[in-house]
Amino acid sequence: MPDNTQSTLSLPPGPEAPFTVNTDQATFDIIPEWLDTYGHIVKVYSDTRDKSGYLVNDPDMIRHILIKNPANYIKGPGFERVKMLLGNGIIVSDGAFWRRQRRMIQPAFGKRSIAKLCEQVQQCNQELLNEWRLKAENNETFDLTYETNKLSLQVILRVIFSEDVDYLVKLHGSDPFEFLTEDTTRDLQVVLKFRSLIKLFQNLINWRREHQPERHDFLDFFMSAVDKESNETMLDKELIDELMTAIIAGHETSAITLNWSWYFLANHSTVEDKALSEIDAAIEQQPASFEQLINLKYIKQVVSEALRLYPPVWLFSRTSIEDDQIGKYDIPAGTDIFFSPYYMHRHSEYWENPETFDPERFNVENSKQQRNQIYIPFSSGPRRCIGDFFAIVESQLHFGMMLPEFKMKVVDSPSLELEPFINLRVKEGIRVILSKR
Repeated sequence: MPDNTQSTLSLPPGPEAPFTVNTDQATFDIIPEWLDTYGHIVKVYSDTRDKSGYLVNDPDMIRHILIKNPANYIKGPGFERVKMLLGNGIIVSDGAFWRRQRRMIQPAFGKRSIAKLCEQVQQCNQELLNEWRLKAENNETFDLTYETNKLSLQVILRVIFSEDVDYLVKLHGSDPFEFLTEDTTRDLQVVLKFRSLIKLFQNLINWRREHQPERHDFLDFFMSAVDKESNETMLDKELIDELMTAIIAGHETSAITLNWSWYFLANHSTVEDKALSEIDAAIEQQPASFEQLINLKYIKQVVSEALRLYPPVWLFSRTSIEDDQIGKYDIPAGTDIFFSPYYMHRHSEYWENPETFDPERFNVENSKQQRNQIYIPFSSGPRRCIGDFFAIVESQLHFGMMLPEFKMKVVDSPSLELEPFINLRVKEGIRVILSKR
């Protein structure tokens, strides 16, 4: 490989003016301009990080980084803010510690474990279904974005803490998690509020150790997890960091996914009719079984297509540990790498009619033919989101319960302007009205 000097390295083209890539509006706006001007790999010099970064929008190059040589790439810029919020949980940790945590947590997200949690998810959706029946009877217009946010928070809290959510509310004197739906910013004040819950979580962990209640939830899985290599359990700080990570990651991404899935179903009657027919054929009575839910394949296609168009995490980053090469370009050690599922999923070179909502892209036949595409709403490779299976099952259960009851109409979506921060959200909630079927 060439010596690491600017004169001998083969570097990609890019703008002369320095620019710091971040999860912000300026970066979101300029990426398509760079891709049009410079192609699928762009070199950008940061004026604040004092180093170069590459924006990569080529499927083979991304596969190299995420799948073929992932050991050479650690979490990149932008995770500092996430670490302030979540501690050193599985999203931000790296190296041997990350591998240990992944080994310990992985069984909690397997099929058998998720099946046990379905009852908690169904309970949350039943409560929402009862509320939505009243809204439909009263012809009430409401904020879909807020409702899916509220539901997703309740779901993730129940699958983490089960009935002990009520214990936490009692300990705190009020709902300690309410601010996560009422305040959608993720500024320093929200970080401080969230980190203030550490003592609350510690009290619950201590209470469970003392009383040994029978629970089937993520906290129970995490507390009993033992690393097969070291025979160690998690320290309390490690345990709490993973709880906080699960709350934020599992809440916001699911809320965004349900929000867009409903929006597309409401605006595509043919897709809605096909989804409804699948549910009617698969589920004879509620509550549906776990096996019935995971066999709602067309619902999964609808959700997958919503994730293609609006991936909750719109920008990923990595940093190279050692020198590497992708395509004809060199990657010096310490280079920041950025790639955007949002723009990758909408590129006409990789997707036919990329701006069109079409769940048939994800049927079995089309999926087998997707050779030149890369679909990464959950990232890919060893660092693929550990909760991806749960996120899909959660959506299948939600629509399996709600779609046979309600027809949704969007009544006010003036611009659907996006907020491209840590997660990709709409600036203003989507207002809808329901009617009973």
